[in-house]
Amino acid sequence: MNLLTPFIVLIERRRLPRAVVATVTAIAVLLSNFGLSSAYAAPHGGQKKSKVARDLDTHIARGAASKAKWARHVNGVRHVQVIIVSNDSDPAMTGLRNQVLRMGGSVHAVHPAVHAMTAQIRASDVQALSQRSDVLSISPNRVTQRTFSTLESITGAVTANVRSYSSASVYTGLDGSGVGIAVLDSGVMKAHDTFQDASAASRVKRNVNMLNANLANWATGVAGSSSLQPGSTALAAYEATIAADAALNQDPYGHGTHVASVAAARYYQPTAGSNAQQINGIAPNANLYDVRVLNDLGYGSVSDALEGIQWVIYHAKEYNIRVMNLSLGTDSTETWQTDPLCVAVRSAAAAGISVVVAAGNFGVNAAGVVSYGTVSAPGHDPSVITVGSANAKNTLARNDEKVNNFSSRGPTRGSYIDSTGVRRVDNLLKPDLLAPGNKIVGAAATAANALSWNLLGTSHKGGLVDPLGITPVLTETQMLLSGTSIAAPVVAGAAALLLQANPGLTPPLIKAILQYTAQPLSGYDLLQQGAGLLNVDGAVALAKVLRTDINTAVNAGTISSGASMLAAGKTMPLAESTINGASFPWSRIVFAGGNSLVSGHALFTKYQPIWDPRITWASGIVNKRQPIYWSGTGIPANTFIQSFVDSAAPNQALLSAGVVSANLLAGSSSASGQSGAFIPASTLSSWLVSGSGTVLGSGIVLSEGIVLSEGIVLSEGIVLSEGIVLSEGIVLSEGIVLSEGIVLSESTLGEP
Repeated sequence: MNLLTPFIVLIERRRLPRAVVATVTAIAVLLSNFGLSSAYAAPHGGQKKSKVARDLDTHIARGAASKAKWARHVNGVRHVQVIIVSNDSDPAMTGLRNQVLRMGGSVHAVHPAVHAMTAQIRASDVQALSQRSDVLSISPNRVTQRTFSTLESITGAVTANVRSYSSASVYTGLDGSGVGIAVLDSGVMKAHDTFQDASAASRVKRNVNMLNANLANWATGVAGSSSLQPGSTALAAYEATIAADAALNQDPYGHGTHVASVAAARYYQPTAGSNAQQINGIAPNANLYDVRVLNDLGYGSVSDALEGIQWVIYHAKEYNIRVMNLSLGTDSTETWQTDPLCVAVRSAAAAGISVVVAAGNFGVNAAGVVSYGTVSAPGHDPSVITVGSANAKNTLARNDEKVNNFSSRGPTRGSYIDSTGVRRVDNLLKPDLLAPGNKIVGAAATAANALSWNLLGTSHKGGLVDPLGITPVLTETQMLLSGTSIAAPVVAGAAALLLQANPGLTPPLIKAILQYTAQPLSGYDLLQQGAGLLNVDGAVALAKVLRTDINTAVNAGTISSGASMLAAGKTMPLAESTINGASFPWSRIVFAGGNSLVSGHALFTKYQPIWDPRITWASGIVNKRQPIYWSGTGIPANTFIQSFVDSAAPNQALLSAGVVSANLLAGSSSASGQSGAFIPASTLSSWLVSGSGTVLGSGIVLSEGIVLSEGIVLSEGIVLSEGIVLSEGIVLSEGIVLSEGIVLSESTLGEP
């Protein structure tokens, strides 16, 4: 029996004075530091509640009655696999790792780029471990899942600003050449013809399989290792373990190959007898890096995803990986500040990588009611580009698009308990924009040496393969998919084009350009569509007038707030685009600070401190995440990132004079009143185009923005989700959406 149990009971019943409570709490912390479980944390929103994720906390409270894939009995004792995010100044987190071992647990993987570790500990020890001062959060190792010529034309990739064709495979202009896109998914079939370059060589430069690392195998007494020093034997062994470049079946599930083709497919001449469709992606000559984090059934774990993100960060400069696509999600209830996947993607953004994430396919709940607040992790992080799905209605026109019913709506609903015991909900504006994601034709994976359909094609041939009427030929197979997981790589390809046009762009600047130039769809609010539908033509036009040394100047600290960002002799382009014969104004809407709306040419003519990718501003918090590089003999300087250090950002105005605030224009948030976060994007855009808005003076820092209060007025039938909590460890799925309103049941795909 725990010696503190009688005191704990009295504390919970409010029968001890505060001085005794403080003493018992101190003893509990002391016991935890020596590896002894006290099963106690301070009441009223103390450290336990602020550090342990709600779903993990609930699981522990339910005990054996609760089932989750990240929990099981080991030698008769309930263990849980968790992700521990630390603030330890030691990148190896040695003290915390030793503590886990003293508790009889294991450290299965250390993720220094995320400053986190995947650990296995007794469920009864979680609360005690959370009391340590070097622990920021403890989350369950949740399950993750996967969430053309027509695409080019719809998005505006075939215009004078981008590229023009003389035949299906001969073109001039931007195609993503030299830019690396990392695809974290179920794998990418390297041998598929759609990934060839002009000389028939594969543009899939690496295939790595994080599942081979066997990160979470329920073994006890494992110490883990964080040292992958460049040139070391440990690094060579690790790379050999995860290498999958020569695997015959690199995508048994089939999701990742399709996603990669949407971003970067290149048209090929079909084999005689084949009637394969032309499926050029948005960036048909970009290099691809396959980072497999989902298994043969399309499932993975947060730990695998963290390891994949870390691999991308480590190799980003070596391979010129500038874009990362995550068409996957998990059912996090945590705030973006502590969610492990959010911490990981912020690290990637701080390293100069534009991270594109699917919003999720939960826009309609099980009862068929439109549901807000359903954006999944890591899409609820402010640093990523979160993409919703639009239905092009089988036309090339841009005046009939609709937001897919299945596309997840904002605001983000991650939450935390503050030091006073009050639950705080993030309520950030998401998604950031839309892209086509309904019935998209893309590459279908098979084994490299046999015409064997992937699991998706096998299980749902009638809905995904047969409608195309294509004769299957090895390395030329195709299928249909829909969902936000298919819309996301459209934007990833667009980001690659922007970086080819202007390699000096930073991740937050790319995001702002994509939002500012988007086309708002009529009848949909900011939480349904973000700034609007992707407009590649306008985004490239804006990127081309900006300086090409912005990124270099930001990293060197040689550019200051308000400095000119225009290239010599350039002026801002006309804020409208013409695609397929139809002209439309740009949205001129940019999300800043998580829930603020800004606009105006000054965003791009003058340097804004928020374009520094190391700065994160949301929920009234401004942090700076600084990469720390490996150094030493034979190691190239500023190339391989070892870890990151977080600190408060410098005291400065985050936006310069001349930027326009649209917060007052939008007003207070009311669903029934269609204002604030619920204002139609087209309405707000029209006001901004006419010159409305508040011009900021020098030194003004926005703080509250559009606050979605808990007392928000909701229209009849609108559901505001209180975080995405799925039963008994079932994943938050991207699903496989066959068409508008038809989402396949996860149960049909089997259990992982």
